Amino acid sequence: MQRITHLIARAYKPLLTAVIVSAALLLSVTPITVNAQTSPVKMSNSKICHDTSSPYYERTKNFKAYDSITACLDAGGRLPKGQKAPRARSSSEFSSSSEYSRSAFAGWLDEDGDCLNTRHELLLELSTGPTTKSSDGCRVVRGRWNDPYSGTVFFDSSKMDVDHLVPLAWAWRNGASSWPESERDRFANDPINLFAVSASLNRSKGAQGPDSWLPPNEKFHCQYVTRFYRVLLKYEFPEDVRSRAKVIMDSKC
Repeated sequence: MQRITHLIARAYKPLLTAVIVSAALLLSVTPITVNAQTSPVKMSNSKICHDTSSPYYERTKNFKAYDSITACLDAGGRLPKGQKAPRARSSSEFSSSSEYSRSAFAGWLDEDGDCLNTRHELLLELSTGPTTKSSDGCRVVRGRWNDPYSGTVFFDSSKMDVDHLVPLAWAWRNGASSWPESERDRFANDPINLFAVSASLNRSKGAQGPDSWLPPNEKFHCQYVTRFYRVLLKYEFPEDVRSRAKVIMDSKC
């Protein structure tokens, strides 16, 4: 039996050697293709968001990188003149069981066409002192803002985020996934659901509801959860979601 096995091995050895050599040669001459990463959206020093369709994309050397135009706009950027804001995807592209995507909601809109989007309209409205705009008048860069989350006063708008009181991802998980596109657009830009706050606090909050996150400023807890509950009443959230928020409101007020 061993002799037969030895003879078979000897007979096939040249064939196996040829296969191995051929494979090695093929690998040595065949280029390995690596999927190129998607080019980032660039926010220039003048806060303009450039994607690859912008004629200024390659010329923009000093920038902050973002995953999408929407993320760049949410961080306080603006679009080049003549470029329209990205729209949220239609309801048919989502289902109540699909995962949350920021593109399910509109970015900051310029609904009155004055080049100030929702973020900057809010900063203009909430400032308790004189404001300074960018040279083109499309951004609010200086003012005086009382951050209700921390009790701190800010003068530089770049240190602030405009927070969705009821976070978009939280809303998606609790009913907004079934809303029509127009309702999600309205929700994402509704002043009743927006606060100008410390950027670091907004990011620590993330997509948490009032059952797991409240502002450090305890004096603001009652107003925070009351406003949260008002937003739930204004939009089509399930009754059990509203009831849980009301329990928290009653405990804080």
